[in-house]
Formats: sequence, structure tokens, C-alpha cells
Amino acid sequence: MNKIYKIAKIGAAALGVIGAILLVRVLAAGDAVEFDADVQASVVDPFVTFTFIMMGLTTVLAIGFSIWSLVQNGEALKKALMSLAVLGVLFVIAYAIADDGAVTDKFGNIIELGEAGPISKNAGALIKYTYFLGAIGLACVLWGSVKGMFSKS
Repeated sequence: MNKIYKIAKIGAAALGVIGAILLVRVLAAGDAVEFDADVQASVVDPFVTFTFIMMGLTTVLAIGFSIWSLVQNGEALKKALMSLAVLGVLFVIAYAIADDGAVTDKFGNIIELGEAGPISKNAGALIKYTYFLGAIGLACVLWGSVKGMFSKS
């Protein structure tokens, strides 16, 4: 395990140095980055590509290690699947009560690209789903605060 930690530490340091070098190149280019397309292509594009690669790698590693941890712990996997099922049920409820009508402005005129149909229903469902999750989160915070006020310790 110690060997893997050292390798990961060296890899992270190398990636940090590469990122710092790319950032210094962008900063050294100065205002030319804003006006010269060739400078943008040679300085900014590699920096953006490196950033996308790092974001993708980080995402894959985070999801991969989370799944690996869940597979190793059956009880945690069961809780995670139950939580996903509850979230799925909440989304189904939000989708069922979402309106698929046209999107109108305050005067009742249909806005551009706001026609009735599945896109309108999906957007409405996601908005209602966000409301549900926000209300549940707020209720949990309030419950924790009230519970903390009346606890003896």
C-alpha cells in the first residue's frame, strides 16, 4: 500500500507541475491571448485540453473508487441502492405531476421554443424534482436544528 501511495503522490506532483507550466504559459502570453488566434491555439488550447483530461480522470476515479467501496461493503451497497430507489420514486412523482403544456410569458403568449410537448414536460419534472429535494433538505436541516436545541448534551 505504501508503494501505491508513493506512486500516486509522484503522479499528482507531476500533474500539478504540468498544470502550473501551462498556467504560466497562459499568463505569460498576456493580452495577446485575447486578440491573436494563433496564440490562443498554441497556449490556451493545451491548457483547456489538460483541464478536461484532469476533470475526466478525477470523475472516473471518484466514481470508480465509490463503486469499488460499495461492492466491498454489502450493507453500504444496500443502503445506496435503497437511496437511489427513493430518488427514483421522487422523480417519477415529479414527472407524473409535471405539466406538458406550452410555456407562456406573463401575458399568456407562448415564448419562443416553449411549445407543448415532451421537452416542456421534462423541464417541468426536473424543476419539481428540484423543489422536492430542496424541501426535503430544508426539512432535514430544520429538524436537526430543533432536535439539537432540545437535546440534553
